[in-house]
Amino acid sequence: MDFTLDIGQLRGLGTLLVMIAFIGLAFWVFNARRDRDFAEARLLPFADDRLPPTANESALRSTRQ
Repeated sequence: MDFTLDIGQLRGLGTLLVMIAFIGLAFWVFNARRDRDFAEARLLPFADDRLPPTANESALRSTRQ
């Protein structure tokens, strides 16, 4: 039994592997159970930013000066 792969078969297997990985990743990303995790991760770049002062803080600052 002679089992050899030529370059076309090897490329076809590579394409199949990438397609399976892409479909699996798409199902993982668009899974409804992951929605809360992604909503939280979406805000991570802003975690270190200072929030703008609220109306109460602005009023307190203007009366102290």
